[in-house]
Amino acid sequence: LENAGAIVFTPRERDWQKEEIIVDNDQRLSSGSLYTETNNKYAWETAPTKGFAQHDGNYADGENPFEQGSVRMARTTSQKKRSQISYQPYFKEAGKYAVYVSYQTLVNSVDDARYVVCHKGEETVFHVNQQMGGGTWVYLGTFDFDEGSSEFNRVVVSNESKHKGVVTSDAIRFGGGMGNIVRGGTVSGLPRSLEGARYYAQWAGAPREVYAPNDGANDYNDDYNMRSLMTNWLAGGSVYVPDSTDTGKKVPIEMTLAVHSDAGVNPDNGIVGTLTICTTDNEGKTEYDSGLSRTVSKEYANTLLNSVYEDLSAKYKTWTKRGLWDRNYSETRRPAVPAAIIETLSHQNFKDMTYGLDPNFRFTLARAIYKAMLRTVAKNHDKGYTVQPLQPGNFHIEFTGKDKVTLRWAAVNDPLEASAVPTSYNIYTAIGEGGFNNGENIRSTSHSVELQPGLLYRFRVTAVNYGGESFPTEELAAVYQPDARQTILVVNGFHRLSGPAVIQDEQRLGFDLDSDIG
Repeated sequence: LENAGAIVFTPRERDWQKEEIIVDNDQRLSSGSLYTETNNKYAWETAPTKGFAQHDGNYADGENPFEQGSVRMARTTSQKKRSQISYQPYFKEAGKYAVYVSYQTLVNSVDDARYVVCHKGEETVFHVNQQMGGGTWVYLGTFDFDEGSSEFNRVVVSNESKHKGVVTSDAIRFGGGMGNIVRGGTVSGLPRSLEGARYYAQWAGAPREVYAPNDGANDYNDDYNMRSLMTNWLAGGSVYVPDSTDTGKKVPIEMTLAVHSDAGVNPDNGIVGTLTICTTDNEGKTEYDSGLSRTVSKEYANTLLNSVYEDLSAKYKTWTKRGLWDRNYSETRRPAVPAAIIETLSHQNFKDMTYGLDPNFRFTLARAIYKAMLRTVAKNHDKGYTVQPLQPGNFHIEFTGKDKVTLRWAAVNDPLEASAVPTSYNIYTAIGEGGFNNGENIRSTSHSVELQPGLLYRFRVTAVNYGGESFPTEELAAVYQPDARQTILVVNGFHRLSGPAVIQDEQRLGFDLDSDIG
């Protein structure tokens, strides 16, 4: 979905990184981290609203970290006269870290606040619409960062804008971190990415009535109910969720999807298969507040069911369409936008799980879901669509000169989708200790590069079309050593992608993880 240009919100922490570094004007900074304001024509000042602040220790029920501190703001100006804030964390270890920014939405906020993420010496620029989404974490992307603290690994926000108004800036967070919400007198002791959505919502600044609709009496019920409530809180006030109370964040969330696996066993060792769920009648209400008929959810659920069934059947020759339920489920009733649940397969049924643990199957399933959501959006807006291409194949490097290499690859067409044809390619390059750049777009399926002596060059390639960008190839690398006497080729010994080994005899049925974990 993101490769197709969608902005995706996940109600749970998306980053598996256990470390978390927060840089904030209100925070007592961790050792080595730096917060620096640079003032030019218009100086940074305290905004007339509350903001994020992190205190020592963990968070009790009802504490909102986005109401504990202050926010900085500056009037906008041109590039030559810009003021900026540098958020420079100290990383204990090099690695991948998600980057989240926070700010507050004011009456005169601009829609193009400029953020620069510096990652291993490379720069990626974002323009964030601060007229929505203030007072929570806003995900920019996941990047590689070096160990330690340096200006080559930081985030810089400025008051540069094409519009008159203000830019606000609050805390910036690097990494997913560990759970810090106290329940039952303790925290989970787990990475935040393994916790339920209820706890992340509190950390993200949601009101207590959003993350604890059962008043804290039942965290399990709160967890699945708050996903819809958080959608409505974020989308409130947008074109899709008109909100007269002005308590929403105005983020134009167009649809939601709950991805589940289901219970159940097929006694004949067959496949249980896929089920989708929608709710077209919410206590007699058959329209959303926007005026859209709730039947759109049924069309959406039906598109999901057919897309998954058709693609899995075409590739794996057998799959089961369990059906479409129009019933009263929280995750399809409560959202103020079209919503569906997809029960992908049964996690209790052995035959389903022989597929469910196969990475190739997972990709086909996920791509079928993406295509269904794409088709639904296109139909709702009366637009055509193009499906993003598959990743290039046969990627290889060869020396075609003393200090020159040529990259070559092949286009891969999708037999399940005629529109998924690549029209160009992005080549991403990392040199020496630096990170990957933002890519170079070319039309051909080969590209030559002159290598500087002694530096390792790493490459990966994606396919591109009007529908978006494919997943990348694996990384290939080359180095030119002028004094070398021989050429060495290092070949990746990884030769298959599969699920774990299967045991199936008269007495046993299951997976042999000791023999082959997959």
